[in-house]
Amino acid sequence: MSISNPEYSQSNILRPIEIKGNNHNKGSLPALTLAAIGVVFGDIGTSPLYALKECFSPEHGIPFSPDAVMGVLSMVFWAFMVVVSLKYVLFVMRANNHGEGGILALMALALRTAPANSKRALTIMMLGVFGACMFYGDAVITPAISVLSAVEGLEIVSPQFTKYVIPITLTILVALFLIQKKGTALVGFLFGPIVVMWFLAIGLIGAYMILDNPSILLATNPMYAINFLLEHSLQAFVVLGAVFLVVTGTEALYADMGHFGIKPIQFAWFFLTMPSLLLNYFGQGALLLANPEAISNPFFLMVPESYTLALVILATMATVIASQAVISGAYSMTSQAILLGFIPRMKILYTSEKEVGQIYMPAINW
Repeated sequence: MSISNPEYSQSNILRPIEIKGNNHNKGSLPALTLAAIGVVFGDIGTSPLYALKECFSPEHGIPFSPDAVMGVLSMVFWAFMVVVSLKYVLFVMRANNHGEGGILALMALALRTAPANSKRALTIMMLGVFGACMFYGDAVITPAISVLSAVEGLEIVSPQFTKYVIPITLTILVALFLIQKKGTALVGFLFGPIVVMWFLAIGLIGAYMILDNPSILLATNPMYAINFLLEHSLQAFVVLGAVFLVVTGTEALYADMGHFGIKPIQFAWFFLTMPSLLLNYFGQGALLLANPEAISNPFFLMVPESYTLALVILATMATVIASQAVISGAYSMTSQAILLGFIPRMKILYTSEKEVGQIYMPAINW
């Protein structure tokens, strides 16, 4: 494998990334947790806006039924348990390279077990680069898709707002990238309280709906998911792809680890993010069991019409923040790629005196 960068070598890969991201100030756990909520969990935190609705898209050919609702929710629940909680938060995040996370950090760790210039080493490198490309693709499309999906909620309030959707979206995105140079800490400090409010709101809305139909909680039984997959066979495989929209942004948890450390991310996930998301998804399921027509937009239809505009505004702010997770992750990923010799050097600005992993890269931002 030829690399154009003359600084590349197998030893460069095997050497730990020279960023001591583990040296987080232990006394700053609450502040780091709040900032992590504002930066890391925005992407996965806004998936309730579209994920469940997409699972029952007519294109998938799955007939709507109570059993289908229970089956899909069961898959959602176990996706959170297995993919996010077990795989990433408890297992993969332990595989950090001097505090740095992401697919390239994982690749560097894996290469330490492979002989230099071997086929195994080449395979690991190719998988790492491919994974990084996939993450960059996510970082490119997520800001546009997430912000646009929330601003389109204005159309539910009134069709007259339709012509303003694109201009508002563009204005929000430009402003988001303009403030990146202020640093992850400031962005997280500004966004953290809003995301906390978002999670509390969607959790309470979901809990209220669950109270009307607590039987929806039976979907935690994995047999509902298994029976759904067996019954619908090929179509269920397509739906499973839509189910994984609920874990969109999970890679950002790992990639952004260098900005905040492991403990703040784990604490925020288990005590706020995951409970709120699950309550909301099960609340949407309870609504669908009572009113199947709500599948057109179950998230916004969970609240009375008089509260829809307020929820749209909050959702818009949350989806703006969702973009921050992949933007920060792209900085970390690029920094690691530079240190590993895969891409030329770029300007890296360190935006925090306490957290070495908090960086800003103008070239990537623009």
